[in-house]
Amino acid sequence: MTSREIRERFLKFFEKRGHAIVPSASLVPENDPSVLFTTAGMQPLVPYLLGAPHPKGKRLVNVQKCVRTGDIEEIGDNTHATFFEMLGNWSLGDPASPDGIGGASYFKEDAIKWSYEFLTSKEEGLGLDPKRLYVTVFEGDDPSTPLSLRTGPSTTLRTGAPRDNESAEIWKSLGVPAHRIYYLPATKNWWSPGDNGPCGPDSEMFYDLTEKGLGDMTHEEYLAADERQDVVEIWNDVFMEYEKKDGKVIGKLSQKNVDTGAGLERLAMVLQKKNNVFDTDLFNSIIQYIKEYSKEYKEQSVRIIADHIRTSVFLVADGVFPSNKEQGYILRRLIRRAAIRAQQIGLTPSHLNAIALMYGEQYKDIYPAVFNATGDENQIIIELRKFQKTLIEGLKKFEKGTDPFILATTYGFPIELTEELAREKGIVIDREKFDQEMKMHQNLSRRGAGEKFKGGLADTSEKTVMLHTCTHLMLAGLRKYLGGHVHQAGSNITVERTRFDFTHNEKVPREILDKVEAYVNEAIMKGCAVTIEQMPKADAQARGVEGSFWEKYPDVVNVYMVKAADGTTYSQELCGGPHVENTGVIKGAFKITKEEASSAGVRRIKAVLE
Repeated sequence: MTSREIRERFLKFFEKRGHAIVPSASLVPENDPSVLFTTAGMQPLVPYLLGAPHPKGKRLVNVQKCVRTGDIEEIGDNTHATFFEMLGNWSLGDPASPDGIGGASYFKEDAIKWSYEFLTSKEEGLGLDPKRLYVTVFEGDDPSTPLSLRTGPSTTLRTGAPRDNESAEIWKSLGVPAHRIYYLPATKNWWSPGDNGPCGPDSEMFYDLTEKGLGDMTHEEYLAADERQDVVEIWNDVFMEYEKKDGKVIGKLSQKNVDTGAGLERLAMVLQKKNNVFDTDLFNSIIQYIKEYSKEYKEQSVRIIADHIRTSVFLVADGVFPSNKEQGYILRRLIRRAAIRAQQIGLTPSHLNAIALMYGEQYKDIYPAVFNATGDENQIIIELRKFQKTLIEGLKKFEKGTDPFILATTYGFPIELTEELAREKGIVIDREKFDQEMKMHQNLSRRGAGEKFKGGLADTSEKTVMLHTCTHLMLAGLRKYLGGHVHQAGSNITVERTRFDFTHNEKVPREILDKVEAYVNEAIMKGCAVTIEQMPKADAQARGVEGSFWEKYPDVVNVYMVKAADGTTYSQELCGGPHVENTGVIKGAFKITKEEASSAGVRRIKAVLE
């Protein structure tokens, strides 16, 4: 089964069961300073998991683009990728199952039954062998759980939640033997997006990849098979009924939610009978191209190139530019890491650009923005050309015996590559010394960036919300006085100031900034109503509503309107963040304090309320 067929079957299966299909959100989260990228399918849906009504209803399904770079050093093994697509379906406090499946609500029973049905059904699902399926559930860690039933260390997250016997019984009712259901601690079977937000116990499905089959396994044998990647996780049902705050589970949510996830790459690997994701149809044409043009085949280098260029293409498509900060820094690191590996096996920047173009063609009818991001003089080839000279210099420095710390921090050489190059020359790198130097370097870097946020709103305090509304008005003013080419390219709003990036090719004269200031302050003085209106996306576009990356929004969108009593509309823009209810409550005068270049084709403004 091809990856395209897996996507289509998944969406069709859950659409038939009352789920509305919603598009993937951007890889760059909106108004979420806690993360650089969208790392999970549920992340864009947090407000709705916490109780806000979703315009598409209480049952949703989609294929969400995700990027995770925390385990970047593991890229090259069989299952990890920095970019991946997460198939997910949700129940947002759905009170009942209209088709009679399950009990009084769409929760554990419906979620588990549908997961099993989709995985094993030959007619509507993936037709996997139930005899190769293994399941894990939450072992519980409330005080009533006997110590003999706890497998995790005592220092794990304390959830206060009971042993999930209910999920285990549902799995048994579907025919999964009790000895293939394993109870695991919160470190394994409790899911949350971070230190704050909705969370809960989960039930995970693993599939046997071995040729002969592993058969029945004890608890210890199963854990060993997981460690060897003889079994791989292919699905996760999270039962989100708890809330986490500042790293602690504080109680239950007002509604019970279901959040499921199945990685497309791993499903493709299983269904196409491969032992790694890089041999699937998602990568195989790229891998073949690299093999054809490289002078030397090194499997890990080939996989890193294929992975990193794919991720880079998707980041550029969602508006990320290579830079030394935040998302741009990660993109730059990925491109340069791919370039180093390419140099190692004899590929040039032109070859890497060709790979980017191949990805654009591969995904053009699924994610059109990816195709558009790989045109002539795209950001990837520009960055590769910039880095090529530095890369060659770095290799020369290595030949002269330059310290690995200098290579890493000055020339962007990953330590594992330095170690690999050194081994070929019979040189032993002092890794302990390197790690100590890097730790000191990182601490200094963090100290310098300690007061910087990752993007969006730092908090939802009164002053920050005021500045957020002012930022929308400022964008409208910039578009009025500079032209319709102006769009948001990034924002960072704290209680002290707003920092706003926008598309424009040259310095903005002070007289224009004064006009923009006056525009914002006029809207404040008039006491304009700030309202939210839901409307079809097509209608919003036709009305000239401002917004970037329209493809990431659902068919029905939230439009924030700033409108005076005399009928003057000062701003109409797509947004999902908090605003004042009336501009008359904004305290102080809006003042633009600085205008400067941010990156190629992007300007930056800093402004305050004083």
